[in-house]
Amino acid sequence: MVKEDWNADLYDQKHAFVFKYGASLISILAPQAGETILDLGCGTGHLTRAIADAGAHVIGMDSSASMIESARIAYPGLDFQVGDATNFTPASPVDAIFSNATLHWIQNPAAAARHMAAALKPGGRLVAEFGGKGNIATITSATRQAAKEITGQDIQSSWYFPSIGEYTSLLEQYGLTVNSAILFERPTPLEGEDALRNWLNMFGLVIFQQLPEDIKQQVIIRAEALARPTLYQNGRWIGDYRRLRIVAYKDA
Repeated sequence: MVKEDWNADLYDQKHAFVFKYGASLISILAPQAGETILDLGCGTGHLTRAIADAGAHVIGMDSSASMIESARIAYPGLDFQVGDATNFTPASPVDAIFSNATLHWIQNPAAAARHMAAALKPGGRLVAEFGGKGNIATITSATRQAAKEITGQDIQSSWYFPSIGEYTSLLEQYGLTVNSAILFERPTPLEGEDALRNWLNMFGLVIFQQLPEDIKQQVIIRAEALARPTLYQNGRWIGDYRRLRIVAYKDA
């Protein structure tokens, strides 16, 4: 897991597209009154609240203490917990696990799959969407090239962007039957003239952990210049997102 905590204010102010795109996933989850649902990687709690509005009891879990603090302030009536996706056990098995834009951060995906499967009731469902194979390829390539030019280092990220076959096979190992798996392009408008710079400052933790702050900012500025011909379109930045959407059920 990434060690640095998140900037919850920057997340809500400049990167609201993360949970706004995730709202469409709730219709696939189809939460029902009386169900217990775990929102794994809940961030600042906006989708947790949307699930709760359907009448379900929702547990919002995130590894970031600052995200959970913001969620508790925004939605004091909901259950939010700091927790690790690779090492969690709910008080009792849940009817469903919902996860939006989280599982690509998990550096031990097998541990996450094992704990998700164990947390579900027999017949319970997993509905998840996260970065799939080829996600943000242009952003990653530009950042690596910039770092190579400035530091001489070939830096690597620790994002996990699996293929359909890789991730469905992993879930099946832990007793989940995959009902559907879709890998799709989702070009994502980013907000503002400095949008890519803000994006890298927000989400680039897994790339820049070893770089001093001044070098990091030089790399970001150079990466922005390298990515601009491809990702700056009609006066705005477009992130080259590719998402993997999974619906799976725990074997009864």
